[in-house]
Amino acid sequence: MDFLPAWSPAFNAMTAFGLLLILGALGGYLAHRLPWLPSITGFMLTGLLFGPSGLALLDEETLEESGILVDIALGLILYRLGLSLNIALLKERPTLAVASLAESALTFIAIIGALWIVGFSIVVAALVGAIVVSSSAAVLLHVAHEVKAAGDVTNTTKVLVAVNNLISFVAFSALLPLAQYSSAKSWSDILLLPTYRFFGSILLGCAIGLAIYFLTHQTRDAVQYRLAFVIGAVTLTIGLAKALNLSALFAPLALGVVVKNLEKEDMLSQIEFGESFELFFIVLFVSAGANLHFHELIALAPAVGLLVLARSLAKIGGVMAVAAATREPLAAAAARGLLLIPMAGLAIGLTRTTAELFPDKSVSIAGIVLGAVAVFETIGPPLAGYAFKLSGEAGAATAARDSAAR
Repeated sequence: MDFLPAWSPAFNAMTAFGLLLILGALGGYLAHRLPWLPSITGFMLTGLLFGPSGLALLDEETLEESGILVDIALGLILYRLGLSLNIALLKERPTLAVASLAESALTFIAIIGALWIVGFSIVVAALVGAIVVSSSAAVLLHVAHEVKAAGDVTNTTKVLVAVNNLISFVAFSALLPLAQYSSAKSWSDILLLPTYRFFGSILLGCAIGLAIYFLTHQTRDAVQYRLAFVIGAVTLTIGLAKALNLSALFAPLALGVVVKNLEKEDMLSQIEFGESFELFFIVLFVSAGANLHFHELIALAPAVGLLVLARSLAKIGGVMAVAAATREPLAAAAARGLLLIPMAGLAIGLTRTTAELFPDKSVSIAGIVLGAVAVFETIGPPLAGYAFKLSGEAGAATAARDSAAR
């Protein structure tokens, strides 16, 4: 009977992928039964229910096996976010850059102050502040698709999210020397590692972006292979980033920025991923929910609650202050501010990075950030849905298609 497997059977990446998809799809379906609850919230709650803190069907081993799937999901989402960073639009509307700088700076300062007040060290507070500057591209893209949103607020918010994710990564990288010093790292780690990871990731994204741009132009008549080029480029970028000890988060973001700003005919940047892209949202958010731990959430609840309040006020306040100063419509600014509140992708990725670089600080940082992610991913999608209605852009994509069809 040696041919029989040991009990219990060992999980592998395929098993993890199957479980994440099936359980997540069921959670999303149940969420759809409640009109006010977006499917992303269903994915998160499913992960929490079946994760180690719940029924433990998704145990630590399964989640570890799913790590590569989460990396690909984050990479594709950040690539799409990079496509939103339209430098020409920022030049045309410089107030967008001002608004992004204002809300990012206000968020960073507010979080440092809030966490320092409740007893966290300045290093931990600053790292968390840099991480939570980022807004969720995944929620924005997913809810916009769900409610068929289109228009100026939708497009400009994508730019704001892309810019604040860029600012978040730059701020996090700039703080690495301080964090390395406080953890008694060597001077080579303190001075050279952040520089190497930051500029190396940019160079990698640029190199693969140029290569994929050249390949697409050389095969411009083979439209059916463009999606394969994109997914291949993103996964190659992630793989090389890991092999070269670069950032598997920033490199795909840089790839998207390069592709968008090189193209003149939108051959790659307008590719529709279709319903298959839903798979990556499910994997990311079920995994994020499963990585939450009830005891950490309870222990850090006061700090998480203060962070949620301070960050939400800073995001909305920063955008609305710039709108008031430049006499732009406040309703549109309020909608943009609400759309910046959700937080997930880059925040989850940078939290994983702190666990790799600073194990001594990772428990505090992961507890606070993932606790806040749980809150923001619960309240964020409904807020995003409301923001699209406030802006009057919910359903605009469907209306535009119907109009074009007539």
